[in-house]
Amino acid sequence: MHKKIRIVDSLQNSKDSPKLLIFTDLDGTLLDSDYSFKQALPALKLIQEKRISLIICSSKTRPEIEKCREKLKNVYPFISENGGGIFIPKNQELKIQKSEMNVKEEEKYYLIRLGADYAELRTALKGLKYEGLDVKGFGDMSIREVAELTGLKMVDARMAKQRDFDEPFIFRGDASSVRKLKRRIKASGYNLTRGEFYHIMGESDKGRGVDLLVKMYKKQYGNIITAALGDSPNDIEMLLNTDYPVVVKKRDGKYDAGIIRNVKGCTRADGVGPDGWNSAVIKLIDLLL
Repeated sequence: MHKKIRIVDSLQNSKDSPKLLIFTDLDGTLLDSDYSFKQALPALKLIQEKRISLIICSSKTRPEIEKCREKLKNVYPFISENGGGIFIPKNQELKIQKSEMNVKEEEKYYLIRLGADYAELRTALKGLKYEGLDVKGFGDMSIREVAELTGLKMVDARMAKQRDFDEPFIFRGDASSVRKLKRRIKASGYNLTRGEFYHIMGESDKGRGVDLLVKMYKKQYGNIITAALGDSPNDIEMLLNTDYPVVVKKRDGKYDAGIIRNVKGCTRADGVGPDGWNSAVIKLIDLLL
């Protein structure tokens, strides 16, 4: 709380208006169970009016996020697959020096890769299966299976399988099996996180992606303030790397215990999913701008 008071005081005493960056998860946060952001439209309109940079930071793949950005008319950088890749649109607000970091130039973006190679993750997951752990990744499933598992339409399930940096999987086992799963993934040189599904990934996480983007924005704009909204354990690092972390209620009306335990002082949104997202963002903008 004291940190937040100091930030607000410094902004009020500053001659230069701060640039506000809002990082957001998608599933269960900005999007509801039907993958709709309708309940968040008032806040999204305010974000556009204030020209606030809304940066998607999701476990979703690049094509999934691109589809969402198109619906949102979002032009800002985004972070895919739990921090695996940072995509910076060309000719937009954030300029980068390619010589400063390992940047791949693509047709529409500059890509900063932080995640592991997908083929290597698939090999590691198969190794877990050979050890007797009951795991099944998206790469083991047909498009129809992914659609049935996630509730996605077939065209969206196809995009969910187009992975580059991270592999979601389902796992069946008791508490001791989960502990074994964590140990074996760590021993194989990878990390485990959880959103709607388990994810095996490299050294990347949402926090690393957020931290890198924030540093780039600070270098260009100087006066930066950051907020983030999430609902699941894989959002913890993202929330920890911003000034104003917000936890959104899950479908059962509860807050994720891991976020509450690890992100001290985080704001608790009043509602579930995009309803809570909407009210929290409006309050943030009113407080900060």
